[in-house]
Amino acid sequence: MRGTTSPRRAGAAALALGLAAALAACGTDGDTRPPPAPTGLTAQAGSATSVHVMWRTPATADGVSGYQVFQGGQLVRELPADKTMTDITGLAPGTAYTFTVRAKDAAGNRSPLSAPAGVTTPAAKAEDHQAPTAPPTATGRAEGPHEARLSWGAATDDTGVTAYDVYQAGVRVHTAPGTDGSTTVTGLQPGTAYVFTVRARDGSDNSSPDGPPVAVTTPADPGQAPDTAPGSLTATASPGAVELAWTAPGTGRTTSEYQLYVNDRPVTVIQFGAGAVPEGRASYRLTTTEPAGTVWTVKLRARLPDGNWGAFSEERRILLAG
Repeated sequence: MRGTTSPRRAGAAALALGLAAALAACGTDGDTRPPPAPTGLTAQAGSATSVHVMWRTPATADGVSGYQVFQGGQLVRELPADKTMTDITGLAPGTAYTFTVRAKDAAGNRSPLSAPAGVTTPAAKAEDHQAPTAPPTATGRAEGPHEARLSWGAATDDTGVTAYDVYQAGVRVHTAPGTDGSTTVTGLQPGTAYVFTVRARDGSDNSSPDGPPVAVTTPADPGQAPDTAPGSLTATASPGAVELAWTAPGTGRTTSEYQLYVNDRPVTVIQFGAGAVPEGRASYRLTTTEPAGTVWTVKLRARLPDGNWGAFSEERRILLAG
């Protein structure tokens, strides 16, 4: 006797097969939309055998989990989402190269390739161990919440400067051609204090000492709340003291160091010792010998995990008590 399948079971089986096919086609999270292609790709020869490749984060960065760097169509680097530059080494002197980059997300979707960037490595020179001189001067200014424009004086080298490297907190964050005297550093945080230095580099990868430090503070972004700012600052005056209290910024780590400003001038750095770092509400008692009736404005900012100072808290105005 031949078995039969009820309509209900057949329908359930068909539904299960349909769901399995849909999941196989779309991925377990249903995400099939690729991220946009990275923009602003540049390739700068740092020496006769190396090229520095940089790009901008896609306009819609949400979901980007990493980048793939291609040299002449061949994959040469895989990088995490927080890295938007890399050095390609082991190249041939006096040779033209073309690079492209694409973004990928956690679901496995890949963006289109970026616009290509071409570069030619310089010819090899005789063995050179002499580093260039440091750039003699340097200036900088913020150009909006996420960019800074840096300028510097020309360095000198016996074989010629091929690149200028921009460092922030001891880490190279940008490279400009050796013929340039200025550049724009992008991808900065709003309302944040930065200190940059510039080093010259020659074709043998000899680097100069740091040039003069350049301090730049980006303005707050009106459309983006500064997550690095301490919140809900209060200031209460009592005889001979001011009691401060605030909420630690949400940087993902505990914050042990704050810089306090009084009347727009830095007066002290508040440090919490190991085991005493506040995770939520923090407080500090500031003693004062100024006469009663003196007016103060106070604000503070936190030391971020990367070593920079974050955005300022709201400013509070207080009248000192007698």
